[in-house]
Amino acid sequence: MKDPNKKTTAAKKIKTVRQTRPGWDAYFINIAKAVSERATCLRRRYGAVITKNHVIVSTGYNGAPAGMKDCLDAAKCTRKELQIPHGERYELCHSVHAEANAIIRASADELSGATIYISGADAGSGECLSEPCMMCKRMILNAGIAKVVHSDGEGGFYAITPKDWLKTRV
Repeated sequence: MKDPNKKTTAAKKIKTVRQTRPGWDAYFINIAKAVSERATCLRRRYGAVITKNHVIVSTGYNGAPAGMKDCLDAAKCTRKELQIPHGERYELCHSVHAEANAIIRASADELSGATIYISGADAGSGECLSEPCMMCKRMILNAGIAKVVHSDGEGGFYAITPKDWLKTRV
């Protein structure tokens, strides 16, 4: 016989499933991947995210300077037409690099001790190694950025202390 004073519910006990979440580096490198989707380069699309104390202070992607027609709109890439390999003859490129765009949008205080995340993809072939070029390495050093995290081209990433670049000529 049921106790008339005891209330019953039809609710089922739900098993709690613990979710895992990415670490800070994986989280921000994924945001850099999303930022790269705004890039206007026909060869490679890069995105950069600068953070300080786990807060985004700036983002940037590679594309033409403000007011200049970009490669997507022109449907033309000078370096591609001249068959110039990646990493060579940057002076012929019309784009500003993602790292540079992110750096120029942040204050000196925000950059000092910050982390920059960089992710890139080749047009048509997916994620690529996204180590900063020599010019961007010099800007990162001058900005006082303390850590660089960039895509390894295989779904992972590398974390680097920029001061380590000073061991060799940059």
